[in-house]
Amino acid sequence: MSQKEPSFHELLAATRHSAVHLEMRDTYGVGDEAGDFEHWKRTGHRDVDPGSAYWAPWVKLIGDTVARGVTIRRARVVSEPVTEYIRYEHAGTPVNLHAGEQVRWLPRRQASDIALPGNDCWIFDGETVLFNHFTGEGDWSEPGWEVRTEPAVARLASAAFEAVWERGTPHEKYQV
Repeated sequence: MSQKEPSFHELLAATRHSAVHLEMRDTYGVGDEAGDFEHWKRTGHRDVDPGSAYWAPWVKLIGDTVARGVTIRRARVVSEPVTEYIRYEHAGTPVNLHAGEQVRWLPRRQASDIALPGNDCWIFDGETVLFNHFTGEGDWSEPGWEVRTEPAVARLASAAFEAVWERGTPHEKYQV
């Protein structure tokens, strides 16, 4: 690449209508949440304070974006029974909702006939896709993301997200 890829924050700042996030891994091991996850595993306590140092930057970013009129939705495709990491994510999702996101969960067995992209992704205004790249252990790989704007790629990712969203269970009704 001769040009630097735009970051998530830059893409979100340019978003006019919608940002959707499709998550499909059962385990993540990203360094910026490793400490919180380990604390949760040891104590069973998840930080759900939207004003905490852990959550405040995300809550502000999402809150400011939603205040601009952008709809933010997150859909998670998960194996059942769920992994310990998915239990951790589920426990923290009330903060995502507080920030202004809408979140749904879809059991993987209900997604067998959906053409899913090979990587988790964010889709901005149905036109720009930011694919997240992870190692096998779930940490960020190098490079950590790839931005694609080809219409066929955006259509595939958007159609996958919408199919998952349509079948998904709202967070408030999904039990782990």
